[in-house]
Amino acid sequence: MLTAAGFQVLLALASGPAHGYAVMRFVEEIGDGSVKLGPGTLYRTISRLLADGLVEETEEGDPAAPHDARRRYYRLTPEGTAAVRAEAALLARMVTAAREAGLVP
Repeated sequence: MLTAAGFQVLLALASGPAHGYAVMRFVEEIGDGSVKLGPGTLYRTISRLLADGLVEETEEGDPAAPHDARRRYYRLTPEGTAAVRAEAALLARMVTAAREAGLVP
């Protein structure tokens, strides 16, 4: 099972490589501003995901973005894809249970 931050990072990367700031923006947008992933949490989480082999650094990036040599891009590994899919399936089952319990419209 992933931490909430780990799931959020993997979910952000599921649609393609991204840099840290893009991941933070994705999480804030998907959470309607009620969920924020601060830089400390983000980069500790990315470090852990790198160590666990769920993400990797990549040279791929957004060709339209201004070049910044310090900007690092990350992408899912096959193991990361499997982990985020499994976590999403678990969360879907939990939402179904919450709906059946009358907690979610």
